[in-house]
Amino acid sequence: SAKPAAQSPMKLTALQLLLWHSALWMVQEAAPLGPTGPLPQSFLLKCLEQMRKVQADGTALQETLCATHQLCHPEELVLLGHALGIPQPPLSSCSSQALQLMGCLRQLHSGLFLYQGLLQALAGISPELAPTLDTLQLDTTDFAINIWQQMEDLGMAPAVPPTQGTMPAFTSAFQRRAGGVLVASNLQSFLELAYRALRHFAKP
Repeated sequence: SAKPAAQSPMKLTALQLLLWHSALWMVQEAAPLGPTGPLPQSFLLKCLEQMRKVQADGTALQETLCATHQLCHPEELVLLGHALGIPQPPLSSCSSQALQLMGCLRQLHSGLFLYQGLLQALAGISPELAPTLDTLQLDTTDFAINIWQQMEDLGMAPAVPPTQGTMPAFTSAFQRRAGGVLVASNLQSFLELAYRALRHFAKP
C-alpha cells in the first residue's frame, strides 16, 4: 500500500522540528544571556511550538479525510485545486536564495492570514471534522498573531494589515473534502519553508 509512503514526509518533518526544538533548548540553556540571533529566542521557541500544533492539526485533518473518504493523495487533486482557485501564498523572501527578515515575516503573516480564510471557506466540511478544522483555524490564527506582534516589536509591521483576497467557493461536500486535503497539504509545505527560514534567523 502507498499510504505509509504518503504520510512519511509529514512524520519526517515532525521529527526535524523535534530535533530543532531540542537543539534550541540546548542553545538556550547553554547561553541564557542575550539573544542568539536577530530574532529573540523566546519568539523562535513560541513559533516552533505553534508550528508543531498547526502541523499536527493539519495531519489529523488529512488522516481523517484519507481514512473516511479515501482522499489520500493530494497530488491527485492538484488539477481540482486549480479549477477551484485555491491560492498558495508566496514565500519568496523566505527562500534561501533571497532570505530577508522583514519580507519573510510579512510573507509568513500574510500566508497564515490567507490560510485562515481558506479554512473558514471549508466550514461545513463534515460534523466529524468540524472540531479538527476549528482547532486548525485557531492555531493558525495564534501563529499569525505571534508573528504580527514580533513585527510590531521590531518596528516592521505594515501600516495596513493584509487582505485575504477572493476565496474559493466550495459548492459540494466532495469539493470541501478535496479542498481540505489540498489546503492541509499546502499548509504543511508552507510551514516547512517557514521552518527553514526561521531556523536560519535563529543562527547566531
